[in-house]
Amino acid sequence: MANRSRLAVVWDVDDVLNDLMEAWFSEWKKTRMTSSDTLEHLTSNPPHELLGISKKDYLESLDAFRRERYRALRPREDVLSWFREFGPRAHHIALSAVPRTYADVSAAWVIRWYGDWIRTFAFVPSLRIGTESSAGLQSKAEYLAWLCRADVFVDDLDGNLSAAMELGIQCVLAPRPWNANRHEPFNSGLDRVSAFIQKHEAHAESF
Repeated sequence: MANRSRLAVVWDVDDVLNDLMEAWFSEWKKTRMTSSDTLEHLTSNPPHELLGISKKDYLESLDAFRRERYRALRPREDVLSWFREFGPRAHHIALSAVPRTYADVSAAWVIRWYGDWIRTFAFVPSLRIGTESSAGLQSKAEYLAWLCRADVFVDDLDGNLSAAMELGIQCVLAPRPWNANRHEPFNSGLDRVSAFIQKHEAHAESF
């Protein structure tokens, strides 16, 4: 990537800047009185097979949560604290895979909580059963390839990072129960982003 004064960090939104899956799962369990699972049991994403429901039912339930409760979703306090310390030391972009119908809700949430540092919000459409692919960029990898400015990409899905690494982007897998870093503390991912920023600053100062 080109040498610039500040690193460009691209952040996934759901389950990185917030705890969407945990919040949705907590609400979903209220309608399934026999479910004793905790978030740590959700070792795949999407988790419909683990929960014994269809993917269609899972997505409909998740979308209902977006419609009814997403605006009240709280950010992760550790991520907010990180941005207060390191946010001014990098450029930040939010990149979400979200149904187009709810992209405005997601964007408003990001700007509400992280707008002091994140000034750019982008999304790629998360398609639903029975909907057709829209025009434009269809995956996070396609967006990152088009952007040509990302130095670091933070996401909670292994597959998204694999595609980004092929573009030469430094990647951070935010630890979640459904990915390879499940046994690490969440803050370990933030520490990696901090290390990338510090390394970039040290390199810039040497010129």
